[in-house]
Amino acid sequence: MAEALRLVRKFDAAPEDEKSRELILALLEQTDAPFSRRQFQPGHITCTAVVLDPAARRVLLMHHHRLRRWLLPGGHVEEDDVTLGAAARREAVEETSVRIAGRGRGRLVGMDVHGIPANRKKGEPFHLHHDLIFAWAAESDEVEESEEAPEVIWCGMREFAQYDVPGSIVRAAGRAMEG
Repeated sequence: MAEALRLVRKFDAAPEDEKSRELILALLEQTDAPFSRRQFQPGHITCTAVVLDPAARRVLLMHHHRLRRWLLPGGHVEEDDVTLGAAARREAVEETSVRIAGRGRGRLVGMDVHGIPANRKKGEPFHLHHDLIFAWAAESDEVEESEEAPEVIWCGMREFAQYDVPGSIVRAAGRAMEG
């Protein structure tokens, strides 16, 4: 939890991301299990990856199977994730088979708090994902589709509008490309 608090406190959020930053800080400071996927009130931390192609001109997007929209790969933090950036990296690899260069920690480039619809099959009520977005670089353009990501594409910033990419992702991708 100390890593998350340090990262979120020092993150220079855009005005549009400040509310998410405040909500994430409150979650980390005021709840006992902020990383537990079973904590539904007020939600839990998830980690997402902005994966840049080798030329750092395009971002890896996946069509999310359940939410039915184009998003970044990402998901829940697992106990064996060494860092939060490593959680984002692991999720990107699991969902798209992308090969990510190096190990490192990833760089926090964005955050977003958003609602997740109830999932009756899993016994999950509507809840919030307090998402930390980390930048990574791909070794190659090779990716694969999966059950969680039935469509996977490389997308340039100018193409984001046609995929209805949320503003928090656009801002995070812009930060990632700035270096």
